Amino acid sequence: MRRRSTRRPCLRVLAAVLGVLAVAGCTTGPSVRPAVVDNDGQVTQAPAPSAAPVPLPPLTQPQSATLRWTDCDDDTRLRMGSPAVPDSLHFTCARFTSPLDAPDDTQHLLARILVLKAGDGPIPLVVVNDVGGEPGSVFAARLASQLPPAFLQKFSLIGVDRRGTGLSGGVQCVPPEARDALLSADPAQGDLSDVLDAARRAGQQCAIDLDTAQTALDSWRTAGDLEQLRTQLGIPHLNALGRGDGSKVLSEYAVRYPAQVGRMVLDGLPDPGEDRAAVLDAVAAGAQATFDAFAADCAARGCGLGDPKAALTQITDRLRTTPETTPDGVTVTPGIATYAVYLGLTDRTRWPALATALAAARSGDVTSLESFADPVIVDAQGRTSRIGGTMATRCNDAATRLPADQIDKVNQGMRAKYPQFGSAIAQELAWCGAWPVRREPLPAAGAPGAPPILVAATATDPVTPELGTTRAADQMPSAVTISWQGAGHGAVGSSSCVTAAAQAFLIDGKVPTDGTLCPA
Repeated sequence: MRRRSTRRPCLRVLAAVLGVLAVAGCTTGPSVRPAVVDNDGQVTQAPAPSAAPVPLPPLTQPQSATLRWTDCDDDTRLRMGSPAVPDSLHFTCARFTSPLDAPDDTQHLLARILVLKAGDGPIPLVVVNDVGGEPGSVFAARLASQLPPAFLQKFSLIGVDRRGTGLSGGVQCVPPEARDALLSADPAQGDLSDVLDAARRAGQQCAIDLDTAQTALDSWRTAGDLEQLRTQLGIPHLNALGRGDGSKVLSEYAVRYPAQVGRMVLDGLPDPGEDRAAVLDAVAAGAQATFDAFAADCAARGCGLGDPKAALTQITDRLRTTPETTPDGVTVTPGIATYAVYLGLTDRTRWPALATALAAARSGDVTSLESFADPVIVDAQGRTSRIGGTMATRCNDAATRLPADQIDKVNQGMRAKYPQFGSAIAQELAWCGAWPVRREPLPAAGAPGAPPILVAATATDPVTPELGTTRAADQMPSAVTISWQGAGHGAVGSSSCVTAAAQAFLIDGKVPTDGTLCPA
């Protein structure tokens, strides 16, 4: 386990007027709960959907924008680390407030949200990432360097650190010693008792630290934050790009505010199924298939690793008897090593680095391999670990909980079918056991009354499998799907064909043929 000094978080911290944090008795360290302020903000109600087909709205430049942008170039580059982005890109940041909208909130609190602008294009394009991935501000900054120049000639990318992540009150309530354990499921043996124990400790501490805000961290309310952002950007329609469960936020925005939907691309929309075990089974299958694609890519490049499955087995077998501790204090177990590989598979651009890290770990040095999991479990300067925000959002989005014996049964089945990643994915079922069960009904799917929405799927995706994405798109009357026959998480920026289609849709308003396949 990690050994480090701990600081008891300041509880019930509220932000002062105008968003200036007022912290009593605690002046250093990241926030442990979403920063909020007292106010009387209200959420705009969604208009009644229209029965007639809605055309794609025109692009409109901002009018009467109220956000105050300040330079954050150096800070953003520090948060991004490597690989660095070109010096020609510059970044500014702003903050705005949005109703916290917690079920038990009687004080009309507001969440404080950070946004980043990359590029100088005249039209804002809001970018929302996976809750477990890079904060939206960092993701947008990196995406700006990957997209064709035409994007930044037309758009400025507006990356959103969604509530409870990044610099929007990054959740830090999960005890450091529990973070490792939440990812400790051994790929080859045992039940999930350690994960369940860690989830109970995390849930109990988060109930204390987050208080009213605990149940306000979900995709539905994040969609409300985007509506507040739209008004402050001074635009009549929200043009946006979402990746993974960032796409889920946009799909729920379309349900809540169909008349305000502009040109939206949902890249890897998650499966909307209520049977979480079945959804995660498909995710594990996607992870296993992506590992096969990684192995083929590695062999084609002559990476020298040999069989990645054999290498991972050698690594986990050794760590099972002799765990290793990295310089930053993380004890690498078979579970941590497996989850690190899983995270490495999500970003195809990092596959060469993952191959190198696996080769080094097989030789006894796990430092590079652990670095793939480090952002999830370790706090660093200017960066809150992602596990708290991920756990809070996914548990609040889910309406059901499985008993421990059923979780173990699911885990056994997934471990048998998917030897490398079955347990790594199944352990997420254990995270929510001590979390409050959602009392509100899940939002209705569909978004009738919205204009055409482009949904991109990837054939071999370890996070949002193609079948789940197409199922989600099938529930949206105005969705138009395009599928990349490649591997990795997210097609925009990775597939030249999907990127070109997204560019034509967003910039020129050209809606592709539904069901288009992209070989590259």
